[in-house]
Amino acid sequence: MYIIVVGGGRLGYYLTKGLLAEGHEVLLLEKDSVVCDTITEELGSVCFRGDGCETTVLNEVGTSRADMFIAVTGDDEDNLVSCQVAKHKFNVPTTIARLRNPDNELLFKKLGIDITISATNLILEAIEREVTTHPLTHVLTMQDKGWEMVDIRILPEAATVGKSIKDLVIPPESKLTLVIPHTDKPYVPTANSVLREGDRVIALTTPQTEEALRAALSGT
Repeated sequence: MYIIVVGGGRLGYYLTKGLLAEGHEVLLLEKDSVVCDTITEELGSVCFRGDGCETTVLNEVGTSRADMFIAVTGDDEDNLVSCQVAKHKFNVPTTIARLRNPDNELLFKKLGIDITISATNLILEAIEREVTTHPLTHVLTMQDKGWEMVDIRILPEAATVGKSIKDLVIPPESKLTLVIPHTDKPYVPTANSVLREGDRVIALTTPQTEEALRAALSGT
């Protein structure tokens, strides 16, 4: 797989190093000549000095044959522009952009970026998994499809404990795919399945109906 990484900072460096170790063909784009020279000394001739936002540079490094384009500079605007050029000018199948400001996520999605990664959101999701009183954790976001997978815990105080799924008002856009009991084997839920304290419900939903699903499974 041919992967282009834009941004030779610490994140871009270690990402490139890891991708090379996995056997991918990787090219790292970096504007700073000193940084580029340092990376070349350490990783070999994988760093190209140039601006990842410029069409001429992207054309020169063969972006049209890239399978994936990853922009991880420290500037959200640069990451957005470079991914847009890669997507719309060179038809790269998958574009990934780093976000420093998580408030930009919706804008990036609207403008066609396939995957966004925010360190802030990753930390928040890690906290959600560790805090047992937090009922909902995001497992997977399928931005191009408009779906997300969530993990909802049935807390001891939930009004739905002991109730059948058929008695709950589940949003039509949501689908319960798996129940993981606290002390038993996972199972695919049916209308007659009864929720118990400590159950984890894995569900497909949309960002718009996520809160309604959480409320339906907690009884609030």
